[in-house]
Amino acid sequence: MAVSAPAALPPKTVAAPVNRRRRKADWRAIGAFTLLTAPVVIGLGVFKYVAIAWSFLLSFNDARGTISLGKWIGLDNYTFLLSDSAFRDSLLIIALFTVFIVPVTFAASLGLAVLVNSIRRGKAFFRTVFLIPGAVSYVVAALVWKMALFNGLPSGVANVIGGLFGADPVPWLSETSPPVYWIAVVTLRLWLQVGLYMILFLAGLQAISPSLYEAGELDGTSKWQAFRYITLPQLRNTSVAVLLLILIAAFQAFDEFYNLFGTGLSGTATAPVKPPLVYLYDSALGDQNYGVGSAGAFVLTVVIVLITLLQGKLVGFGKKD
Repeated sequence: MAVSAPAALPPKTVAAPVNRRRRKADWRAIGAFTLLTAPVVIGLGVFKYVAIAWSFLLSFNDARGTISLGKWIGLDNYTFLLSDSAFRDSLLIIALFTVFIVPVTFAASLGLAVLVNSIRRGKAFFRTVFLIPGAVSYVVAALVWKMALFNGLPSGVANVIGGLFGADPVPWLSETSPPVYWIAVVTLRLWLQVGLYMILFLAGLQAISPSLYEAGELDGTSKWQAFRYITLPQLRNTSVAVLLLILIAAFQAFDEFYNLFGTGLSGTATAPVKPPLVYLYDSALGDQNYGVGSAGAFVLTVVIVLITLLQGKLVGFGKKD
């Protein structure tokens, strides 16, 4: 009788030797990463997050002429702000400004992007020309608008152009009836921002497949139909992002208002219009009431977050195509 051979035992698995040198190299990498990022993390923690937390605590204190805590008053600063007609007027002003500037900036940026994308030669040149204002400081641009373009003198650029059509010199930044100072504010904001958002739209346009337009041409679509049924749907994500950025930037308007209407030692006391950030700047640094200034900053933050979430909900931000 044949005896069957015993089954072969499975080979023993040999544990791989621990690479101690590799582990040491990983610790070196972690140490190098920590060393390189520590200044940034510490800087953000101290000068941003700690400052935000301290400001939040200040909003519940009577901090007049000091940033130290000690006199807890609860929600009195928030109650004062919401009952102050000047603060409510500033919120109304920035809301009206946002309602106007957001669609105008959006339309101008999209229109320029379509025009630049349609030309065959010199595309890089025009892209650079329209983007340059986006690199200019708001303070510098506001001073140019104030001292050269809309200075109210007969020699000012705006009055010289108006004189060519027989118009009298206008004190642009102090005339309140009608409020022509809005022309200076709006043109400054458009000059600074349109080029930046045009670049975003241009990137979105260049990502659209040319085959979609070729198929549209075969179906006999016009240029307007191609823009409406091909370009706009393909730019949906870019459009939503641009709208959110313009909206947040509008509510954070400060530099142009402060530098256009600031009058030296008196600050913005005689300004014909004050957005919320200018109001809070005057409260915190002018009146030295840091409690009210901190409370107003958090109120404005909540307003921006709520409006941004509402707009994102309406336009479908984050939804899949």
